[in-house]
Amino acid sequence: MINFTFRNPTKIIFGKDTEYLVGKETKAYSSRILLHYGGGSIKRNGLYDRVRKSLDEAGIEVYELSGVLPNPRLTLVQEGIRICREKGINFILAVGGGSVIDSAKAIAVGVPYKGNVWDFYSGKAVPGEALPVGVVLTIPAAGSESSNSSVITNEDGWYKRGLTDDSIYPAFAIMNPEVTFTLPDYQTACGASDIMAHIMERYFTNTRDVELIDRLCEATLKTMILNVPRALKNPTDYAARAEIMWAGTVAHNNLLSTGRIGDWASHGIEHELSAIYDIAHGAGLSIVFPAWMKYVYKHDISRFAQYAHRVWNVDYNVFNP
Repeated sequence: MINFTFRNPTKIIFGKDTEYLVGKETKAYSSRILLHYGGGSIKRNGLYDRVRKSLDEAGIEVYELSGVLPNPRLTLVQEGIRICREKGINFILAVGGGSVIDSAKAIAVGVPYKGNVWDFYSGKAVPGEALPVGVVLTIPAAGSESSNSSVITNEDGWYKRGLTDDSIYPAFAIMNPEVTFTLPDYQTACGASDIMAHIMERYFTNTRDVELIDRLCEATLKTMILNVPRALKNPTDYAARAEIMWAGTVAHNNLLSTGRIGDWASHGIEHELSAIYDIAHGAGLSIVFPAWMKYVYKHDISRFAQYAHRVWNVDYNVFNP
């Protein structure tokens, strides 16, 4: 196990009807906010109305920016930066999944920066500060609700790049598994693929003597394997949806990174696929990860054997390993 420092400042508010607390939580940071979201799904399922009601009751002035796409675009980020500067907004509320949250984080680091926000994603600059971001999560997948990372796509060349910086940890994340009941099966499956990839990229390490985190990774993977089929069979199974949502957060809040060095090659390769072909991130990972495993497994057969045995319950023959 290698040395590490672990810190995650995001406040998690988890459970039924927790979206009604968004006004109170937001008011602690600002009375004038940018509400950032994607398309019409949060309006169709009533979440938008519940969030607006809570914000209105808290006396919060709301400006909106919708239209976030999967693989969020730089141009919309730049529009959000413009609105925040023009209206004197100092808090961003992201209502959505990873794309919405990542876009909100990009706006948050871009508002106080005098240059082009893409500088942070291209490695030309490091954020010095960021506006606080709050989250109402709708899709368990990216883990961005309590991570220090953000990924956006630059349409000029279709480059998809990431930023990792502690300034973009969300201030809070509200997580009600009930809002995931209406997710299409495809989105549920893509989210599961992303969650499992986050775990596996930490699990497959060259670092030795990391038994505790190995076991935590394995337990989180087994939780996904058990509960995703349940959620697909019965979309309103609260227990299954809750397990998946919390597993998605644990998978990417950096706890499973402690004491070890992961392998993020699969994510890097997939970013190129989704930037060029605009496919769902989880779908791209489903393509890349098995190919990566086939390519590297001989590097550490023991770890892959452990993975097969502990996670997938493949019998282990102690007399003929």
